[in-house]
Amino acid sequence: MDYYFSATMDVPFDDAIDKVMDELKKEGFGVLTDIDVKATLKKKLDVDYYKYRILGACNPPFAYKALQTENKIGTMMPCNVVVQETEDGEVEVSAVDPLASMQAIQNAELRDIANQVQAKLKKVIDSL
Repeated sequence: MDYYFSATMDVPFDDAIDKVMDELKKEGFGVLTDIDVKATLKKKLDVDYYKYRILGACNPPFAYKALQTENKIGTMMPCNVVVQETEDGEVEVSAVDPLASMQAIQNAELRDIANQVQAKLKKVIDSL
């Protein structure tokens, strides 16, 4: 089982970020964290890296349900969405598959929630 799903976009990197943020918002997600890996690696290690951002997306109603179902599920939250430039100048957007990441947890109620979140994240990726 793949642990992510992705799509490529032929747009400038910053436009891709804006589009991803808009599509996440349409599906009820907010972005709690925004890690600029390129800037962080430059600052901490003085290395050059390509454009790579990790967006920590959260859908509050589903997060709340998941926390009520499994109080340690916060170790797997938020749902990460990666936006990175490719060697050929496109932008690849990848989202974690919450069903794959929660596979080890034996909780049927949580699996139902993960299925719903998976459908929303797939919709985001498919819209790009």
